[in-house]
Amino acid sequence: MKANEIRELSIEELEKKLRDSRADTLDIRLRKNSGQLEKTHEVTLKRKQVARYETILTEKRAAKQAS
Repeated sequence: MKANEIRELSIEELEKKLRDSRADTLDIRLRKNSGQLEKTHEVTLKRKQVARYETILTEKRAAKQAS
């Protein structure tokens, strides 16, 4: 998902996506360490996706507290 698409989600949806992405990241890291992952760049992509979710979630929470 692109950042614009992520910004359209609610806080609850973002939290769910973040949990799911963190679980996927763990799974991918475990598969990479055991040698079962062929596309090792997926680890980096998932980490960046988690960072996007965290950043936008923080922005939304700050905006909610400010209002």
